Amino acid sequence: MSEELESRRKFKALQGWRLFIPVVLGLGVVVYLFWGEFNYTDFQNISLVKYGFLWFFCAIIMMFLRDLGYVIRLRIISSSQLSWRQCIRIIFLWEFTSAVTPSAIGGTTFAVIYIYKEQISIGKSSAIVMLTSFLDEFYFLIMFPIIVLSVNFSDLFQITQVSGNDEWGHSLMFFAIAGYSLKVLFAGLVFYGLFINPHGVKRLLFRLSYISFLRKWRRKMVRIGSDIMLASIEFKDKSWKFWLKTLLTTFLSWTSRYWVINFLFTMFFFVSFSDHFMIFARQLAMWIMMIALPSPGGSGFSEIIFSQYLGGFIPYAFLIPVLALLWRGITYYPYLLIGVFLLPAWIKKKFGGN
Repeated sequence: MSEELESRRKFKALQGWRLFIPVVLGLGVVVYLFWGEFNYTDFQNISLVKYGFLWFFCAIIMMFLRDLGYVIRLRIISSSQLSWRQCIRIIFLWEFTSAVTPSAIGGTTFAVIYIYKEQISIGKSSAIVMLTSFLDEFYFLIMFPIIVLSVNFSDLFQITQVSGNDEWGHSLMFFAIAGYSLKVLFAGLVFYGLFINPHGVKRLLFRLSYISFLRKWRRKMVRIGSDIMLASIEFKDKSWKFWLKTLLTTFLSWTSRYWVINFLFTMFFFVSFSDHFMIFARQLAMWIMMIALPSPGGSGFSEIIFSQYLGGFIPYAFLIPVLALLWRGITYYPYLLIGVFLLPAWIKKKFGGN
């Protein structure tokens, strides 16, 4: 009963005025950037390219494919214990929680409860969430080296054309390397625990949790160890078809997410193939940087990084915040709106009362 009350308390914290924090942060940055860069003469020269609205529709389709990939993956990992409707509801709630919590935390803690409340055991729920986290990290582990090897590394973090100096570029490179290192450590630990020695990983995390500067994360570290062991029991002996399908749906989701910006850019101006590839590469690096962000859903910081890191591909400065707003309007704010209506009804249904 105490766990039910604790879960209810956590979900209540996601409602109310806290929902306005990411909106205010994100819109505040966009307004500030737009106010400083708007030029009426440039504005008169702006027009959509031929079939511009079609490219906007393609950007929306990318987000549909992204969510579709997540839903299919969840259905596969749950061995079809979750219905399609349950999978859709869980994904939307999961994305909403990610949108209102810091990027480094994400929605994984709440995701376990979402799945558990759909009549899946707490052990399997934890295992499902752990595996989805591992698959997401695996995507970055594979794609980031490919991207780095495919483009000029210095060009990947070169933003002097936007800021006038390369201090931002060096800072972003540091964030990307630090974020990727954290992902490598996490994915390596989970891989070793899933497929080689789950008991050893659980013991290691338990012992590490007693180190003085790690004590405040003790409960989380112990829980991760337990989740890895449960995931190993649940998924270690799955067939190659299972892994192929989960990897393909993971790659569908993340790659579709990144193509949103590419299509938005194509709305207003012609983008060459090489530019498209660099835009995709920079988005991958951006997401790796966002692992350490303290703001809900990366709000504020995401818009700034967008303007500094992708602004060099945009011919008019005042279009940078406009495209940043369109990007967040497609990939972020809809989940806030859906969650505002979906979460209260879900809490009432699953926990009862008001």
